[in-house]
Amino acid sequence: MSFEYKHILPQDFNEDARVWIYQADRPLSDNEIADIQGQLNEFVSTWKSHGVPVKGYAGIFFSQFIVLMADEAATGVSGCSIDSSVHMLQQIGRQFGIDMFNWQLLAFLVNDKVEIIPRQQINQALENNFITPETLFFNNVVTSRKELENRWLIPVSESWLRTKIKATVS
Repeated sequence: MSFEYKHILPQDFNEDARVWIYQADRPLSDNEIADIQGQLNEFVSTWKSHGVPVKGYAGIFFSQFIVLMADEAATGVSGCSIDSSVHMLQQIGRQFGIDMFNWQLLAFLVNDKVEIIPRQQINQALENNFITPETLFFNNVVTSRKELENRWLIPVSESWLRTKIKATVS
């Protein structure tokens, strides 16, 4: 699997466009991806903020991540429009039996595969060399298109995670 993704991001969105990344607790099947992408497309085509259409984008990356983007240079998003996106993702989660809101599950790129490790097992994974400070980490806390392009897939040693693991890693 190729982990190049920048070329599939919408090129006409401002670099400050807001981004939300939702990580599924398991890989999605091809059929699930097709169904979910259809629902995401429907949502984005009708997404509104205070009655004004939102310039939005939604895509599924690496069979495990849903990336939602709103270009606020075109239309700002508010609490209600953000809530509507969260409700839509919760509905998708219930429909497909996936959890996209477990922030304790962290994703890494190990041997060209997305590997999910519970946060409480990170130090054990480091001690056993399953991951290293150089292992690529999916930094799902990025908030803009620019950060998505430049800071989503980064080494553990460059991520917020470096402060949460044993000092021997830095």
